[in-house]
Amino acid sequence: MDNDTKKPDLSPELMDFMAAQAKEGLTAVAGTPLEAPTGRPDRDAVIEALKSVHDPEIPVNIYDLGLIYEANRKLNGDVDVTMTLTAPHCPVAGEMPQEVADAVATVEGVGEVRVTLTWSPPWTPANMSDDAKFILDMF
Repeated sequence: MDNDTKKPDLSPELMDFMAAQAKEGLTAVAGTPLEAPTGRPDRDAVIEALKSVHDPEIPVNIYDLGLIYEANRKLNGDVDVTMTLTAPHCPVAGEMPQEVADAVATVEGVGEVRVTLTWSPPWTPANMSDDAKFILDMF
């Protein structure tokens, strides 16, 4: 074997270990349009459904983490949610919007749920509720 032959550099880079970045505008859908809508779904019930979803790496629900930017309840029963994640390379980035859509779709009076992922504005710890800050000892 020729000693002058270079071996390829097989050392891994940080990007080799990171989850793929979730794309801005990623949309997840659950539920179906209602045939006989009765108006906007109950606000508190939608919030409770959002609170049932947790980031697997942080012991706080996504609502109190401040990941939900908007939950628009429509008169026809549909709900449009705009959310973000704590980081673009979050390991659950591809799964979390669908989990949110599925949770909200279980609320009585909810038709179709569309969850759209956004990175603008970026999430910061300032988005968290006081409860989340207390749980994470961030006061």
